[in-house]
Amino acid sequence: MEKIILASSSPRRRELLTHVGCEFEVIVPDAAEPLPAVGEDAHDFVRRSAAAKCSAVSTAHPDRVVLAADTIVVLDGAILGKPRGADDAFAMLKRLVGRTHQVMSCVAARRGEHSAERLSITDVNFRGDITDDELRRYVATGEPLDKAGAYGIQGLGSLLVRHIDGDYFGVVGLPMADTASILGEFGIELL
Repeated sequence: MEKIILASSSPRRRELLTHVGCEFEVIVPDAAEPLPAVGEDAHDFVRRSAAAKCSAVSTAHPDRVVLAADTIVVLDGAILGKPRGADDAFAMLKRLVGRTHQVMSCVAARRGEHSAERLSITDVNFRGDITDDELRRYVATGEPLDKAGAYGIQGLGSLLVRHIDGDYFGVVGLPMADTASILGEFGIELL
């Protein structure tokens, strides 16, 4: 199997690719994390962000397949990024209690001039009976501080989720069916 470049520092993405036997090396893009433009639609932003991360690494490695992804949390059209600290994490989580939000993950791949992307959207519903004390204890674990929307469904954040409708792995940060499909376009078969 051809060794790809993963343009991401996410340990969750590395773990998921390793789990399916994908051979890769990690090269993190030098550029700062993209920010949404004023009035930019969440779908457009997550696509642009994933493509920018992919292009930033692909430029230096045009003969290699570069895979990148971005994941955002969207509530009522507003993008909830990574929290700026514990207070911000608590406020984000408080907004999600008893509500359904969307997690959008875009996977982008590129080799030379050929590029492709896939967008995964999953509805996530938080329990309505979550107390402020539970939220404070969760924030105190530190888990929410480096995650979009201030929770990780694959960790303790799973205790906040009532149900999902869509791709679980998209919520984790790398929709695996989309990843297999996009890599297949470049001749890399995971199965």
